[in-house]
Amino acid sequence: MGFRFWRRIKVAPGVTLNLSKSGGSVSLGPRGAKHTIGPRGQRTTVGIPGTGLFYTTTHSRKRSGGKGSAPYSTPTAPAVRPEDLLTLSFFQRLTTPDDEKALVNGCRELVLGNEEKSLMHLEEAVHLADGAFLAGFLSLKQGRLSEAATYLTTAADKHSDLGRFFSKYGISATMSLPVTVEVSVHVGPDLRGVLLGLVEVYQRQARWAVAIACLEKLKRLEPDDVVVKLSLAELLLDSLPDDKINGWDSRFERADGRPEGSEPGPESVNAYRKIVELAEGIENESPIHTALLLYKAKALRSLGLLDAARETLTAALHRKKDRSGELLKSLRYERALVYEDLGQSKQARSELEILFAEDQDYKDVAERLGL
Repeated sequence: MGFRFWRRIKVAPGVTLNLSKSGGSVSLGPRGAKHTIGPRGQRTTVGIPGTGLFYTTTHSRKRSGGKGSAPYSTPTAPAVRPEDLLTLSFFQRLTTPDDEKALVNGCRELVLGNEEKSLMHLEEAVHLADGAFLAGFLSLKQGRLSEAATYLTTAADKHSDLGRFFSKYGISATMSLPVTVEVSVHVGPDLRGVLLGLVEVYQRQARWAVAIACLEKLKRLEPDDVVVKLSLAELLLDSLPDDKINGWDSRFERADGRPEGSEPGPESVNAYRKIVELAEGIENESPIHTALLLYKAKALRSLGLLDAARETLTAALHRKKDRSGELLKSLRYERALVYEDLGQSKQARSELEILFAEDQDYKDVAERLGL
């Protein structure tokens, strides 16, 4: 889990000065589509409304065509020393309440990379929704799960106040959360972000029922949120015992002579059907959608619907732009398993050979190839 954290000062409508640990930068453009100029060059950030996901494209500095010409340069924001960030020098420190001082000091230490000091300050502000939000995510990052659950629950209970003091002091805080192994999303100080954080805590604690309840609540609030759907699909698979996740429930035996354990049990069937339902109508629009198609294919294969699983994976693999290497490898590996189950050994081997050429240590590919 990572942090994107900075002090934000509005210069003009659509123009923002961002002060972070790496220095200053200027962002231009409306919400959801920003172009940033800073000491590391230029980058464009485009968000997908309603998903919490955004892409960042970095633009390299190019030379102009003439021989010996100077490197292309862009204006940058004023350099700012790390020790000057997120201080209360801009405000009347004497009139600032102690809990708000603790919140700002905690933010400042976090920007400087002093997580322990940051948490010490934030623990003095956890009765504030924003303080509980930051303390919860920082505790989660450090693996202090019980404390993270307590703080994030407080933030959820006070969700109507989330962002109040961040806004007052011009602070923007965004957390990066892993939804699956291949995909992470960025969440902010709102009920959606807090509940996704709690899901991550409960998932690490193997408290599956509570985690699923959080996501079900989110789904009721935002029924079309694809990030919530993906999180729920991943959690449904994780909540199954190990002997069910990749196949069948060993408590059941077919009467037609097929090997013991070749039928999914009722618990598995319900989970797989729910995952397929979550992916209804999903198109391959972004990495989040692609990952959800992957889980749909896993569920279809586990239900024995192999042709449907193959078609789903083939459609997901049609778009490779902006998809991570890990996501594409997961799709190809799953399609190899589907081909094996269909008895199409030649196609399965072809998929495995491509995977082996990319990553010899990927899962059990070498073993399946007999190497």
